[in-house]
Amino acid sequence: MNKTNKKESKLVRNLLILLSIIFLFIMLVMPLVVVLSEALQKGFKLYIDAIQDKYTMKALLLTVEATVFAVIVNTVFGLFAAWSITKYHFKRKRLLTVLIDIPFAISPIIAGLVFILTFGRIGWAKEILDFLDMKIVFAVPGIILGTIFVTFPFISREIIPVLQAQGNDQEEAAAIMGASAFRIFRKVTFPQIKWAFLYGIVLCTARAMGEFGAVSVLSGHLRGKTVTLPLQVEILYSEFNFTAAFAVSSVLVILAIIILIIRNIIEHQMKKAGGNYVRKAS
Repeated sequence: MNKTNKKESKLVRNLLILLSIIFLFIMLVMPLVVVLSEALQKGFKLYIDAIQDKYTMKALLLTVEATVFAVIVNTVFGLFAAWSITKYHFKRKRLLTVLIDIPFAISPIIAGLVFILTFGRIGWAKEILDFLDMKIVFAVPGIILGTIFVTFPFISREIIPVLQAQGNDQEEAAAIMGASAFRIFRKVTFPQIKWAFLYGIVLCTARAMGEFGAVSVLSGHLRGKTVTLPLQVEILYSEFNFTAAFAVSSVLVILAIIILIIRNIIEHQMKKAGGNYVRKAS
């Protein structure tokens, strides 16, 4: 490569880096700065009062509750689904993988409408719910159900590629030596997928906390009962209470930054683990 080509390559590289930085600044950094500055515009006391508002605190607790349920359910489902897809051969395996990806393809609002048509007043499951004295639509179970639906692919989709790359040789060797299935999973399989597993949990948590579409449809916007933090922001903004809306938004921003830091740490550990695995294999 001659000097002219090297200069052109360096110019293109620097131009692409500059464009990426400008794009990230406009699309990410500026909005975050605006949210935090608007939240504190009228003083720190009003900021704290907005966050400590009883409806905001109830929305925060409901968001945490829905997130915890979503992470627990999707962790169990993700491990079982990833294990069955990568370790066993059965008919309709491809169909199962397609079904797992459905929440990526369907709008959360449509998902919320589907649950209303299933569990609402005109739904086919209404009589069963009445018999069990349960309420899903416009109640907390609906919020949890919608959150689980939009987040359940994240953990399984992070684990499946790692299990496929890992293969079955080590598990088969451990089984020949007499190890039980649980011991094989605990000693052989899980140490190699733990960072992908944690990464999936972080992504699931971030998605659950910020879910709006399905939750908005299923909640009925019952303030203090079925309103999560994203819905609380919408309500405050619709009431032209901009300071409180930005204050509540800043809580979500802070949580997102914390999750982003955790994600970067896990990504770094995944790269290290991947490098160590390659060196061991070679």
